[in-house]
Amino acid sequence: MSSDSVFKPEMDSDPQGELADMVASMNTAANRLTPPNGYRSGAPRSIVGQRACLTDRKMSLQERGSRVARQPTIETKRVSITDADDCLQLNQYKLKKEIGKGSYGAVKLAYNEDSEQYYAMKVVSKKKLMRLCGFLRRLPPQGSNSQQDLFPKSMQPLERVYREIAILKKLDHPNVVKLIEVLDDPDEDGLHMAFELMKEGPVMEVPTENPLTEEQARFYFRDVVLGIEYLHYHKIIHRDIKPSNLLLGDDGHVKLADFGVSNEFEGPDALLSSTAGTPAFMAPEMMSEHQQSFSGKALDVWAMGITLFCFVFGECPFYDEYIVSLHNKIKNTPVDFPETPSISDELKDLIERMLDKNPSTRITIPEIKLHPWVTENGSSPLPLEEEHCTAVEVTDEEVQNSVKLIPSLSAVILVKSMLRKRSFSNPFECEGRRAERSMSAPGGLLTGSWGLLGSSPLPHPSSRKISREGSREGELEDLYEDESFTETAD
Repeated sequence: MSSDSVFKPEMDSDPQGELADMVASMNTAANRLTPPNGYRSGAPRSIVGQRACLTDRKMSLQERGSRVARQPTIETKRVSITDADDCLQLNQYKLKKEIGKGSYGAVKLAYNEDSEQYYAMKVVSKKKLMRLCGFLRRLPPQGSNSQQDLFPKSMQPLERVYREIAILKKLDHPNVVKLIEVLDDPDEDGLHMAFELMKEGPVMEVPTENPLTEEQARFYFRDVVLGIEYLHYHKIIHRDIKPSNLLLGDDGHVKLADFGVSNEFEGPDALLSSTAGTPAFMAPEMMSEHQQSFSGKALDVWAMGITLFCFVFGECPFYDEYIVSLHNKIKNTPVDFPETPSISDELKDLIERMLDKNPSTRITIPEIKLHPWVTENGSSPLPLEEEHCTAVEVTDEEVQNSVKLIPSLSAVILVKSMLRKRSFSNPFECEGRRAERSMSAPGGLLTGSWGLLGSSPLPHPSSRKISREGSREGELEDLYEDESFTETAD
């Protein structure tokens, strides 16, 4: 069964059986995480026959015109976990096999029984992340502008995850993967994030004997440029751009994924002093023997240059089995272009300027957008920044409340009933009792029938227990909303 057929509506007749077939057809094993040297073991995946022709794809960002705003991320703090025969039931989601790895957790295939759709569920252990605190980062160098590095080295990994959630909730762009729902029960160890499922997987595997053509590479690279420009516009540095983090959507366009090591910054650029990301895609300024700060935007440009090289040659320009030797090559060895396949002089020029070892003279995103190879000598210009970027701001309060309780089902029913009747009176109150009081006296809403269902008083929320099973029956009994859970740092 092909990866195209398993996602057709006919699969609803047997979702359990189709899930297993889907995992097999997706060919996304758990070793998707790129090893330190930038290469994976095993036979490379062939691209021929697996990617639609460029002429079959949908419209580009310019042609797509105005976009409908994304739906807000669903936030759930009541989680019911049940072990089934072949899966783990997590509220309305059925979690199946592992299909990938992120920076801080595994990614599993999830089937939403309510929407009858598939998602990629990132699962992390809060306890495990908390145990990592204090062992990942060194202290910032003296004299560095540490205030601009909004991800200090002392920040706990769990705090990074909540920062990632707060950032993803705000992002809305065709070339950035969307966060659909966050499930975080304060009494459970697991933190779950449901992303839109990119069923085509990464744009390519590295290494591969079937690299992209220049036309294909240009198509995907233009998407990467727009996605990175959008992030930089919102003062976010991705820090881990590589082919395995560039996922193909249903329309054939690339979406940036995995913001686990991203940084938010203030001012015109980020001044960073910590190392993060995949070594084979790290910039040479990150490997200095003397601790110093470096430009965050320039880091992303360098990683984009390595990625573009991988697109057309199927391998990284700098490779060594040993990390120390790899770092030496990145810092000292010039870019060497293989004889085959042959690429245009314009593409060579772009790669060389992106892989400039001096970050101060390295090409920038605005210059990349105007490069002849990217625009096909001006015949296909990219949209202006203001045409595809909208302002967002992530506040400290939003980070603390990145996961909060959504209203219970009964509360939604109550509000809908009131709106349908166009009245703020109690919709469950009998007509006879409602007629006894005047709606012109708003005090009655607070002291009279608002807190009563007929003649039976509702128990105070503090005197009732919430069902840990997360059942719909328990939600119907709860006509109140719990306080939002706030994650406080030590």
